[in-house]
Parts: sequence; structure tokens; C-alpha cells
Amino acid sequence: MNEPVLSRLQQLMSLREGVEALTSSGPWVPLADWSDSDTHLCLHLDVPGVDPESLELQESGDVVTVSGQRPPLPERLSGERPSGTFSRTLSLPAEIVPQSGQATLTQGVLCVRFEKRHPTINVNADELPEDSANGSR
Repeated sequence: MNEPVLSRLQQLMSLREGVEALTSSGPWVPLADWSDSDTHLCLHLDVPGVDPESLELQESGDVVTVSGQRPPLPERLSGERPSGTFSRTLSLPAEIVPQSGQATLTQGVLCVRFEKRHPTINVNADELPEDSANGSR
């Protein structure tokens, strides 16, 4: 082959590799919510299709990191759902008791329940009757 043909072929191969890199699914980020139940914080993370054995949870200071992997579909014809590995680091919205996380996986949602270091206590104070407030009985 002559040099102009080889040069053009190398350009085309480089262009193809660039397009494949842009369209391949890279790391993905599952959506997350926090909820507060007075004594516990709960992290809810959408992880449908993720292999439960691949899920890892790490606490460090005031952050928690969840990672895992969703395998690609075999013989996929087209795709919109990301696959591969993910890692999500989230700030804890309140102080927790270290290593208190308990995880469950239900219908593709990972729920991690952490015990709060300072539980929220809702106290309803009834108003004192006027006689008690003045010291008279």
C-alpha cells in the first residue's frame, strides 16, 4: 500500500476509536436520597441490576462511599442504561454513630440505616393552666 492510503487508514482508525470512546458507557452515578427518622439517617440509592456481591460501603469521617458494578447485558443491540462500575461519595447530613450502618436491598434500592449520634426528639409541651402558671391552686 502506498503512504497516502496508509495515512488515511490510520486517520480513520483514530477517528473510529474516538467515536467509540465517546459512546461507550463509562462510570455511572446512581441517584440517592437521605431521609431522617429522628433516631436514624437513611440513605436510599437506586441500584437496579447491580450485583449485590459487588456492593461495598465505606464510612470515613463525615462521608460515606458506596461502590458496585452493574454488568452489561450480553448481546445488547442498543443501550441507554449505563453499566460498569460506579462509586458514589456522599456527605452525611448529620453526625452518626461510627460503623452503625445496616444495609438492605429491596427492589433495586439500597437502603443504609445509620444511627444518629444526636437523635432528634420531638417533645410536645402542653400549656400549663393559668392557675398553675401563677402558682395558685
